[in-house]
Parts: sequence; C-alpha cells; structure tokens
Amino acid sequence: MTRKLPFSTIENLRDFGDYAAGHRQMRKGVLFRSAHQAEASEEELEALKALGVRLIVDLRRPGERERSPSKRWKDFDAEVIENNHPEDGDDPWQTFMKHSEITSESMRQYMLKYYDHAPHEARHVDLYTRWFQRLGETQGATLVHCAAGKDRTGILCALTHHIAGVHHDDIVADYLLTNDEDRFARRMPLFAAHVEELTGRRPSDDAMRTTMGVEAEYLDRAFEAMRRENGGLDGYLKDVLGVDEARRAAIEKRILL
Repeated sequence: MTRKLPFSTIENLRDFGDYAAGHRQMRKGVLFRSAHQAEASEEELEALKALGVRLIVDLRRPGERERSPSKRWKDFDAEVIENNHPEDGDDPWQTFMKHSEITSESMRQYMLKYYDHAPHEARHVDLYTRWFQRLGETQGATLVHCAAGKDRTGILCALTHHIAGVHHDDIVADYLLTNDEDRFARRMPLFAAHVEELTGRRPSDDAMRTTMGVEAEYLDRAFEAMRRENGGLDGYLKDVLGVDEARRAAIEKRILL
C-alpha cells in the first residue's frame, strides 16, 4: 500500500496506521505524521482538514515555531499540543553545524548521540506524555509532526506502534519511509543553501542526504536508552510517560480495530 499522501507543500505526510498488530489491525485514517505546515498551500490545508484532523502535536522547539509558524485552515479549531520550555541556549543542531565539520560521518555521529538522549529530554517527555494522554480521549484523526517529521516524530510514532502491538520490523520499516529520494532531490538544494547561509560553508550532497534521512540504528539507539534507563519500552511508557494500564487500554481502543 502507498502510505505517503500526495501532498507537495506539506512534506513527508503519511498515514502510520493500518499495520497488523498481533491478532488485530491498526485503524486507517486516524494516525498521520508529517513535517511542519509553514509552507502549506491553502488547498493542501483544506485537504488536511478533510482528513478529519482534530488533534495535532507540534514537537518543535519554541524558536523553530517562531521561525516557521504553522499555517492553519479556515475556521481551524483542532486541539494543538506544544510547549514553551525555555531554550537551552542556541538550537543544538544549528550550534553543531556552525562549529563542526559538516560531513556525512559527522552528521551521522551527531544523530546517534541525539537519539541517545532524545527520549529523556524534558521537552520531549512533556510532549510525548500529553500526546498519549489525549490520544485515547480525542475523536477524529490526529497528526504528529516536528520540523522534518523524522526524528522526534519518528520516536513518538514508533512508541505508538509499540503500544498497538506492531511488529518491530514494521515499526522500523515505517520509520525508514522518511528516506524518500524524490523528496531529497527536491529539498536538498534549498537545505544546502540554508546551511551555507548559517555556516558560510557549502555542504556536500552526501552530508545533506545523511542530515535529511534516517537509519534503523538511530531508532535502535533510542530504544536502547529506554532499556538502559527504564528496563524497556514498556517501562519507559509507564514510568516516564505515565502510560498505565488504563491509558494503554484507552489508546488501544482508539487506534485498533
């Protein structure tokens, strides 16, 4: 099946439901994930509205939201989950790019370290907790997004899949759908120009492809952090995000057939 929706001004938009989940099946048309909507056309905003989206979690930092404010459809009244945790200095990605060598390997090492810490970062814990609080209670479709819809979004979607009972192989396969070569080719020149403006250096195509993509090992590093600190994904969900048996049952009822 084709999971990617035919949107061009909202990047990386796809349905992450409709997977086999043990002896059950995830619902289709309930769980969507994407990049930000700062460049969305009016037509695609209306198309997003037509999907029935009633809950949005914006995983971006306050500074990211200020630089690229979300566009909304006419008469927008969906619930939005975001937070305004104080910025810990400059954006860490921008700081890294400014002060480090920009190569494919340096970017890969940055991402591996990022995933080591991302599950337990206070901002993410707050947003992930609130997502799971509301997921089992809200009606209509939902949308998870960050800036590119790959890292923060990828971890949260993977955890949602885990609750549903999706097989690990399918969790990873869905995560890797971000690696869209057509999107890379379309966005890479713009992204490289942004990096050059930020750093004064023009990055190579290989470095940009690594920056824009994901690897299975990244997600494995996040899962390993949960195992190391909380005994596993279930321990992380319960002890860090507050997903107890009652909340888990409500989520399963919401996203499973």
